[in-house]
Amino acid sequence: MEEFIAFIKKMVWIEESDLNLVISRCREKTVSKGKLLLRKGQVASQYFFIVSGGVRFFYDLNGQENTTWVTFKNEFFTEISSLNPQRPTRFNIEAIEETRLVVIDKNDVDFLYAHISAWEAFGRKIWEETSVRMIDQILNFQTLSSEEHYLAFMNNPEFLQKVPVKQLAAVLGITPNALSRIRKNIR
Repeated sequence: MEEFIAFIKKMVWIEESDLNLVISRCREKTVSKGKLLLRKGQVASQYFFIVSGGVRFFYDLNGQENTTWVTFKNEFFTEISSLNPQRPTRFNIEAIEETRLVVIDKNDVDFLYAHISAWEAFGRKIWEETSVRMIDQILNFQTLSSEEHYLAFMNNPEFLQKVPVKQLAAVLGITPNALSRIRKNIR
């Protein structure tokens, strides 16, 4: 829980009593590699903070898995397109390695938003950062070559070390063969 507390304090200033209330609404959970946190068709009801490990978002299309997003330690996430409107998700969320999480139920997050202004500021900052990352990802797809896009991912060694080639290629929007050619050309 110390990692989550440090993360919150890095994002916002919060009274100790308010922080204690936030932590009282959280629980820790360890998920083994390959286990799903959320399955297509379920309705998301939780937010997560990754203490260690990583998860990927993927969907099946014509029997083929397509990875759309991968996130690692010190990230706060949920499947917002399911959680906020409370509709079935189109994605699966899977641990890509043993992953330690802090879990907060949606009802508790909503309660904290209503009662702690620092928590509301925390949530706003999280979603602003997430929006910027998503915009950057969309812009990269539209403006960068596949090789430039891959080079941008090389700034995150954890991504390259922990995400299999097939999944990395899917995130980049290219085939595994095209990714192999790019990697060969860069070496």
